[in-house]
Amino acid sequence: MKFHNTLQLFKCLADASRMKILKSLSREDMYVEQLAERLNLSSATISSHMKKLEEIGAVKSRKEQYYSVYSLCPEIFSHSIMDLLRNEGDDPDGDEREAIYRKKVLTTFMPNGKITKMPAQLKKKLILIEEICRSFNMDVPYSEREMNLNIADFYDDFCMVRRFFVDYGLFSRDKDVYYKKRERIATLQMPHAH
Repeated sequence: MKFHNTLQLFKCLADASRMKILKSLSREDMYVEQLAERLNLSSATISSHMKKLEEIGAVKSRKEQYYSVYSLCPEIFSHSIMDLLRNEGDDPDGDEREAIYRKKVLTTFMPNGKITKMPAQLKKKLILIEEICRSFNMDVPYSEREMNLNIADFYDDFCMVRRFFVDYGLFSRDKDVYYKKRERIATLQMPHAH
């Protein structure tokens, strides 16, 4: 099971009513009205829960005359919390938070495509440096003058930005020629002196 689905499963199981539904289905297959009566919930509430449980693959349904009969999919419950902890996949919620934070920094410090003032906080500064880096092409040799002219479109202190590019491994430098290596900065730690 993918990381995202495992995460959704555990989120789904955090609801007490859904746990009661699953417990009932572990004993026997049932239709919505039976579950509603047994759990003292409305049919609409049960249907809403069933939809979520079906989406993550915890239950499946089959038609029997006029009813949809639900049964448990036991194989999905073989996954444990360790699957989440061991998985190095992206956290979807974390990605969204990062995107919102990035957008806020760019709107604040780079409102019209040019940096008005370089922030003191390193994390914010690196977001702006990465944004400038996107304007360069991979595997294209840039002279120091070309680097300076391109950076100056975004920020006046091109020497500082150029230094960041090299220090953080975004660019490699061979004499006075620069090559873009990547766009993202993997770490927010200051690089060690060579």
